[in-house]
Amino acid sequence: MAADQPRGPIAWFVHNHVAANLAMVFVVVAGAVSLLTIRQEVFPEIELEMISVSVPYPGASPEEVEEAICTRIEEQIASVDGIKSMSSTAVEGRGSVVVELEKGVDAGKALDDVKTEVDRITTFPEEAEEPLVLELTNRREVINLVLYGDVAERTLKVLVDKVRNDLTAKPNISQVSLSGVRDYEISIEVSEETLRRYALTFDQVVSAVRRSSLDLPGGSIKTEAGEILIRTKGQRYTGREFEDVVVVTRGDGTRVHLGQIATIVDGFDEDAAVVTRFDGQPAALLEVFRTGNQDVLDIVATVEQYIADSQGSLPEGVRLGVWNDRSKLLESRRDLLIRNGRLGLILVFACLALFLDLRLAFWVMLGIPISFLGAFWLIPSFGTSINMISLFAFIISLGIVVDDAIVVGENIYTHAEQGKPPARAAIDGAREMAKPVTFAVLTTVAAFMPLLYVEGTMGKFMGVIPVVVIAVLIVSLFESLFILPTHLSGGEVGAKVRRVFGPILAAVFLLPGLVLRPLRMLCSGALAGFVRGPYRWLLRTAVNWRYLTLALFISVLLLSAGWIASGRIKFLFFPKVESDTVMARVSMPLGTSLGETTAVVRRIEDAARQIQGELN
Repeated sequence: MAADQPRGPIAWFVHNHVAANLAMVFVVVAGAVSLLTIRQEVFPEIELEMISVSVPYPGASPEEVEEAICTRIEEQIASVDGIKSMSSTAVEGRGSVVVELEKGVDAGKALDDVKTEVDRITTFPEEAEEPLVLELTNRREVINLVLYGDVAERTLKVLVDKVRNDLTAKPNISQVSLSGVRDYEISIEVSEETLRRYALTFDQVVSAVRRSSLDLPGGSIKTEAGEILIRTKGQRYTGREFEDVVVVTRGDGTRVHLGQIATIVDGFDEDAAVVTRFDGQPAALLEVFRTGNQDVLDIVATVEQYIADSQGSLPEGVRLGVWNDRSKLLESRRDLLIRNGRLGLILVFACLALFLDLRLAFWVMLGIPISFLGAFWLIPSFGTSINMISLFAFIISLGIVVDDAIVVGENIYTHAEQGKPPARAAIDGAREMAKPVTFAVLTTVAAFMPLLYVEGTMGKFMGVIPVVVIAVLIVSLFESLFILPTHLSGGEVGAKVRRVFGPILAAVFLLPGLVLRPLRMLCSGALAGFVRGPYRWLLRTAVNWRYLTLALFISVLLLSAGWIASGRIKFLFFPKVESDTVMARVSMPLGTSLGETTAVVRRIEDAARQIQGELN
């Protein structure tokens, strides 16, 4: 008898229920812990491997920028090793060159080489500003806040600066950028007539302003109590402070102050033609970004709580609103996965319970969450997070993850119906399906493997899909071959349930099986009748007329290929889908004033409000 005792890993797990249950519990607990700690982001964090060179050239036309800036940069950095391609953009007042690096090139070294070559360019126009060379990064924007109200621009600027400081003071928010408002600027305007009247030159005025607005260290003094640092503080920050700057001191002791000879405007940058409006009112925009391992949903919850807490402290007529909450995309994709998973569990359980066995249906159904939790445990080791693409990969896995469990479970059920002892039926059924199920999983893994080797930025995004799918399939294969047979080798369930829970509770647990038994017998009989009748006849006919069957399938294949080749099925890299936002973009002739552009934009706003009223 000992010689007939089955051996191998499947038999070992079947005869050691504790080990199988511990393995299952370990996968579930590890996956649950990982699910609570794994990073959540809208799109995966990747390195773009691009370098940008930007040079401001105020007042220059795009043609002048192209010739004097872009062309010279391209010629100078063309010899840098590791450059794959270059693209240039010339707009009014600015030129930029974006460099794409070859795969595997050290981005830090390439950045230093590009900086060195750009610094060697001596033929830039005198009016051009200093070049800005930096490595492009994938900034992970999470949510935008809008501070809006019918108030003065300075009031809006002060309030939005306070909001930004409050947000960055939160422990889970590190980066908040401000846009839609102009920077502070103090302009000093001196007329030529005034300079002649006071016998001054423009350089004298500039020198006086520079000398009178700076902080200087004055050294240190050592005393018995310690060392004292001396510092002269003279930095001026407001227009009123600049009015007191002494431009010249005469021999008779009289002084000429800057306020006497110049018009000082304490306002905003006049060259920055920016006007931002939200719901028809002046507004400022705050962009909140995720950095490091920060969680997207946690950041959004913090921002929403801040809005609720600070609304009462804002001046009357000023409000905080939310715009472009990207976490909604992540939540909708997550909810879609949960809905599909719930529906998949119900369908698997219902079909197996109606046609096979209630216990088999339960354990096969349980294989789906076990496989997913195992994948959640594995994917952080490969740098994968919960994001739009990984959740899409989980949705793909839903349709294929349960196949191996159904095949193994159904074969075990078949061996049990032949009168074998439960343990032997589980071992024989799992062993019989081990090879075909393993090769079925490996062929699916092979189908997704090429996505790991797609190059470029798109390849880095697509590489998330095979990591998730392969992790789910591997865990599902382990669960189907080692854990599932153990749970299906328990023999008669009713006696064990009565022994553990007692007669009354046992009746409650076993009642669904008793109720479903007549319905299961009816469905099983109908399926068996279909298999022995129409399906057997169709299969026998196909085998007897095998050349005709092969010809029919080849005809369908050729017809499908011809249908695609004819162009009736269109090919789009990204299909057009409906959006939740409508954007109107207006291009005005170069040199158009801000007032004229604002007037056109107001007309678009009025039309949008009219459409909004009609839709409401």
